[in-house]
Amino acid sequence: MPIQRDRLYADVQFLTTLNPPRSIGHPESLKKAAAYIETQFCKLSGRVSKQDLHQGFHNYILSYGPEEGPRVIVGAHYDACGETPGADDNASAVAGLLELARALHEEKPEVKHRIDFVAFNFEEPPYFATEKMGSAVHAKSMKRDKVDVKLMICLEMIGYFTDMPNSQEYQHESLRKLYPSTGNFIVVVGRAGQEKTVQRVQQFMKEHSRIDVQSIAAPPELPGVGLSDHRNYWAQGYQAVMINDTSFLRNPHYHQRTDTIDTLDFARMTEVVRGVYAAMLNF
Repeated sequence: MPIQRDRLYADVQFLTTLNPPRSIGHPESLKKAAAYIETQFCKLSGRVSKQDLHQGFHNYILSYGPEEGPRVIVGAHYDACGETPGADDNASAVAGLLELARALHEEKPEVKHRIDFVAFNFEEPPYFATEKMGSAVHAKSMKRDKVDVKLMICLEMIGYFTDMPNSQEYQHESLRKLYPSTGNFIVVVGRAGQEKTVQRVQQFMKEHSRIDVQSIAAPPELPGVGLSDHRNYWAQGYQAVMINDTSFLRNPHYHQRTDTIDTLDFARMTEVVRGVYAAMLNF
């Protein structure tokens, strides 16, 4: 499968070298990030659309497969937090999103469902957990249009891994007994009640990648479980998972100026994207 590490690196490099960073505090940089994503999508297909957000910004959507019927949505947010370069959060996931789209258009497989790749804006503060989140706007539009969303896959921080012993933290002591103590795995995060969805995504990823894939289906109130764009699809009653390297429970550079490209593990990140590609196609 044509997931290419060099292309992942190039995408992260572009997004993290925008100066000033691509946050709402620097709208011109944020617009450059948006234009880059739109250009990459348009290179693949004419089926690219924009969804209006506030302040003249947009979500960008690339569609593949049947026009009608059920849909799988794969999304990642392209804004960064404050003054941070945002390599892991969330250039890693945007790169993954773009690479999944490239691989799909190169292989051109028959797909069971339409697949929509969505680049969201406004995930970061001050818009997080508000109606202005790009994913909130998109999820509501899916519900309004009565779209049968089979699955939403949220890519959120997929590039930070470490083999240092005891590098993995957890929200509760009980979780330490269930999960690895070394931060070199990826996790499929879902909500309680959607266990079958979580397990299916985990299984596809495990079968098609060379990385340890863990999973958790937990109440949204558990700290960290609902901290990205998937939350807005849960709110509309859809099945949704987050693919995540556990964020601040592992990565000391989370929301810091040190969240730079040199801290990422592109070999493991490539494996994560391979796994998501299989889940996206087979779910």
